[in-house]
Amino acid sequence: MQIIGVRLKKAGKILFFEPDESELVKGDSVIVETVRGLECGKVVIEPRELPEAQTVETEPGLPLKKIYRKATEADLRRLEENHAGEKRAFDICLQKIAEHNLPMKLINVEFTFDVNKIIFFFTADGRVDFRELVRDLAAIFRTRIELRQVGVRDEAKLLGGMGGCGRPLCCASFLGEFIPVSIRMAKDQNLSLNPTKISGVCGRLMCCLKYENDLYCEHCPMQNSNVTMRPKVGSRVIVADGEGKIVSENFARRNATILLDTNRIVVAGWDEILPVNEEDLEAVDESAQVEADKPVDEPPPKPIRHERRERPERPERPERPERPRRTEGFNRRYNRNENFERPNRNERPPKPRTEKSRRPPRRDPKK
Repeated sequence: MQIIGVRLKKAGKILFFEPDESELVKGDSVIVETVRGLECGKVVIEPRELPEAQTVETEPGLPLKKIYRKATEADLRRLEENHAGEKRAFDICLQKIAEHNLPMKLINVEFTFDVNKIIFFFTADGRVDFRELVRDLAAIFRTRIELRQVGVRDEAKLLGGMGGCGRPLCCASFLGEFIPVSIRMAKDQNLSLNPTKISGVCGRLMCCLKYENDLYCEHCPMQNSNVTMRPKVGSRVIVADGEGKIVSENFARRNATILLDTNRIVVAGWDEILPVNEEDLEAVDESAQVEADKPVDEPPPKPIRHERRERPERPERPERPERPRRTEGFNRRYNRNENFERPNRNERPPKPRTEKSRRPPRRDPKK
């Protein structure tokens, strides 16, 4: 099976397709079908044979598709018209954003090749309610509108610019995907840990820290060892955003919360943290690490209660006769007969009162 690599943008990701019957070489323009619709791209990897053991996807989760066709002169003219339409759409969107007073910054506009969809890229500090904006843009362009919020790294990639080295940004010139970069790479290369010197235009760590890291860390013990090291709570550490103190840590996610000297709180992974003193690092026990990775045991299921069987009804018992009251013992004790009648209370003679029975007069507490 043959595959061919196509790049839709100058520094975009390389997508693989199955070549058609036409002969294609590196640099040719082709029309391909993606999730967004028909797109025009350039061949960057010539057709080659794919081993049977390997599998390639056009996009994550999609099977390999064929090249739609080779681009003609009419297709290239239409592509130029789309680029001119992107500039007009950018100005119109800026006006609509100002009318609705939305807290967002428009970055770029992209048309699909068949203008079936228009994508607007923007940045914002939080979530933005742009439903009214989408309705206005759809009424103007009469096509599908998509607003996509991007981060600071994607903003630098779309806008471009010059880096601290005096050359164009790597992400805007040749990097297809962002590579993970940590502050430990700067420490291993004996670079200054000043955030202003190791950060790029986007405010994140420079991507070029990864280029020579393998040469510096070929015999680095921290890179060759599989032992996970974590800093202690309360220790002074250095991260990409500056120096601060560890407030808390999350063992399951392998990160820590850091209070910077500028009273700012950031969350960074253990690999991105450098302690001021090496004694503040401690190795993570592998057994404890395995236990932490295990999912929490679910509580045991409750026992199934079987339905109670209906008991047979018991036969009704015959009523017992009332027992007569036994007053013989009471009468014998108090020497009474059965026909004894208790005298009326009013007929009893009054009890004579004596002097001892009188209560003493109350004493006056004031005396």
